[in-house]
Amino acid sequence: LMSSSGVWGGLVQAGGSLRLSCVASGLTFDDYSIGWFRQVPGKERQGLLCISSSSLGRTYVDDSVKGRFTISSDNAKNTVYLQMNSLKPEDTAVYYCAVEITISATCDAEAMDYWGEGTQVTVSS
Repeated sequence: LMSSSGVWGGLVQAGGSLRLSCVASGLTFDDYSIGWFRQVPGKERQGLLCISSSSLGRTYVDDSVKGRFTISSDNAKNTVYLQMNSLKPEDTAVYYCAVEITISATCDAEAMDYWGEGTQVTVSS
């Protein structure tokens, strides 16, 4: 249902940029939210940015990435992008895309219904 891509095993220096993409194929519902999460070993999966398919929904941006990461989507292609700029070593994590079958864009990992496979992003200092 979902596949993510970008720079597989992405390794970048601090201050650099990466872009990840996620294709949510086979979606049969019109109203949903899609977003990006990350997880480091020993910690819970963290919601970063989520957007709603509806203009009535909202966009969620976590404070940890505000001003550095942006989310965009191409609804015709069912694709969502994560542009990561000014990367820091603490951004090192496995990144996931996920879909929630509501327009709420809660960006709550427990509420997400479908997940893509993870992509490792490593930021060196």
